[in-house]
Amino acid sequence: MRFNTQSVTALLALFFTPCLADEPSPATGGEGWTEVSKRPGLVIYCREKKDSPVKEYKATGQISAPTKVVKNVINDVDNYAHFMPYITESVVVTREGESLITYQRFSTPMVNDRDYVLRIQFESHRAKGGGTVYCNSWKAAPGFGPEEKKGVIRVKINQGYWLLEPDGEITRATYMIFTDPGGTIPAMVINYGNQNAIPKLFAAVQKQALQAKYRD
Repeated sequence: MRFNTQSVTALLALFFTPCLADEPSPATGGEGWTEVSKRPGLVIYCREKKDSPVKEYKATGQISAPTKVVKNVINDVDNYAHFMPYITESVVVTREGESLITYQRFSTPMVNDRDYVLRIQFESHRAKGGGTVYCNSWKAAPGFGPEEKKGVIRVKINQGYWLLEPDGEITRATYMIFTDPGGTIPAMVINYGNQNAIPKLFAAVQKQALQAKYRD
């Protein structure tokens, strides 16, 4: 696999968008969010995205593990293929400071595989009540990573974040995603798939957080 060796620093300057100040509280109707799903420990919202039929999704929920443990799970990018829904390949292309570039490939039923290259930025600060608030934000970086593969559609739109806030031994997690897998998939199907994946994602992180290795 050949990777582009362009400067990661240039990409950081172009795409850096902090998320610690970006709607850390639960979504509200005043922000354009509409509640679309609610179950114990997880609420999912969506809102229209300007100039796109694909919607933006946001979820707030509880993960039964300390914030640092959940942070370690989400940082384990090299092992996403072993526990994250639909991910079949995930590698770290390069690291620089508080960021990294990752290539990931995913497979869902009845459509061609997709892949994308993301730049992930790490942020943190002390929480008011003690502990640490963490945020991993990402945005597609299609000019980096491996070349496009035949039969695999390169996703050019993928941005979002994980915001992790401490609540004793529990983590209040906020997840935001806006992504368009491209191709000829109808927007209605894309929106359904994006919403349907969120509970699976939270469940996967919760299950992985039980492993002792993430508590080191």
